[in-house]
Amino acid sequence: MLSSTRRASIVTELQQSGEVSVQHLADEFGVSASTIRRDLNALSKQGRLQRVRGGGSIEPDPRPFNQVAPAFADEKERIGRRAAELVSDGDVVILDIGTTVAQIARHLRGRRITVITASIAVVDLLRDDTDVELIVLGGVLRKSYLSLVGALTEQALSQITADICFLGASGVRDDGSVLDSTGIEVPMKHAILRASERSVFAVASDKFPGTGLLSICGPDRIDVVVTTSKGCPALDSLRSQKVSVIEA
Repeated sequence: MLSSTRRASIVTELQQSGEVSVQHLADEFGVSASTIRRDLNALSKQGRLQRVRGGGSIEPDPRPFNQVAPAFADEKERIGRRAAELVSDGDVVILDIGTTVAQIARHLRGRRITVITASIAVVDLLRDDTDVELIVLGGVLRKSYLSLVGALTEQALSQITADICFLGASGVRDDGSVLDSTGIEVPMKHAILRASERSVFAVASDKFPGTGLLSICGPDRIDVVVTTSKGCPALDSLRSQKVSVIEA
């Protein structure tokens, strides 16, 4: 069996069972445990699974993009409009994946800027705009969430320096720390932060405290938060740590 065929079969099995051991896969495909480990490592680098001790797992995808987008739609539109005002003509801008950040893209149409993104939703919004220079990052396509993820995406970001980035999150805790719930996305968010001079988080009111166990960053890595939330402990904490909070 070709390694590409075996790896595709591994992904299929993980999608069905959620998690599987190295030894089980070795027995099933009649290869050594070291071969399976190489397969799992390669798939992990591609963003197609998450390596765990003794095997691999696939996190259940969040709800599809088109199901998430209508939730808090008015808030997301307000955030998008206000966040877009932070961009100056000539800026190089990185836009994260996600439904709120996609609204920022909508309000950047017609601006003489460069937009870098791994979001297919952002591409759809800007691809016919003659003023915006659009750079699309490579990666593995997550069809359900209209995004590109994985090692290729992160490597491309390591070659870039942007003036400003806009990111989403799953939750903001009372101490101002920002979390996400999807392990495949977190390394990409880290890469976006490293590539940007200025960072802006765009988060609707449902993200306080929201969900998530995986750390994106603390307040020390955040310059601005644009939100519709008001008067919660997390915003007080962010302000106390010199983060600019803009209420949309």
